[in-house]
Amino acid sequence: MFRALAQYWNSAYSCFTFGKVDLVPTIEEYTTFLHCPKIQVDRIYTRPANVPAFSKKLMNITGMSEQWMTTQIKQKGNGKYIPWRNLRDLILAHPDVKKRVDVFTLSIYGLVIFSKALGHIDEAVTDLFDRLGKGTTPVPAILAETFRSLNACRRAGEGRFIGCAQLLLFWFHSHFWKVEKISYRIFSKNYSPLKELVATPRRDDVTEENWMTVFQNLQEEDIEWRAPWMVPDEILYRCGDFDWVSLLGV
Repeated sequence: MFRALAQYWNSAYSCFTFGKVDLVPTIEEYTTFLHCPKIQVDRIYTRPANVPAFSKKLMNITGMSEQWMTTQIKQKGNGKYIPWRNLRDLILAHPDVKKRVDVFTLSIYGLVIFSKALGHIDEAVTDLFDRLGKGTTPVPAILAETFRSLNACRRAGEGRFIGCAQLLLFWFHSHFWKVEKISYRIFSKNYSPLKELVATPRRDDVTEENWMTVFQNLQEEDIEWRAPWMVPDEILYRCGDFDWVSLLGV
């Protein structure tokens, strides 16, 4: 499905185009389903001018010695990485529970959300991860990498998507499928759109060719312009006398 979906990315306008229908993930949507607090919205990640050495950042995150870090860091191409298997062993054996959680979370960011090198965590991920504890929101960085990766794949006509395909597919499912809206769920602190998606059975026997046929025949009435888990007062939903205009804004 993702391979078919990526072919409908419109690089000129940075959106998906299905016939006369344009659709694009927004900061508001990603902020909502990633459960980022509203207070973080204006605290966008920017890379600091003076960045500590990779080993120093890993020492702060993992609590391990500089000597241990030096032996774990690998050079791949123009960047530095740490193999996932080394962090996995650390998660299983680290005596500090909080450090275990931090290392596990760093691994998720490196392997799933910003998957630049398979099986490795990129140095740039530690820059972002180090700022999250200070209340910085990761959403703009996730979206920027998503757009950049889609543009790169479309220009080349091939290539591996570097970004979180799972989040993008979840966003698309929220707009594409005709879902039963149970509005009270979004007011529950325990409600998570991602948990609901994971619990929903998915078909994995549909070929890329069949998905292409589905996308080619998409009509405007097939699209849910407002994701069912979005609270109406958090987005632009009215223009004059017209309700539910499709201008969510980036």
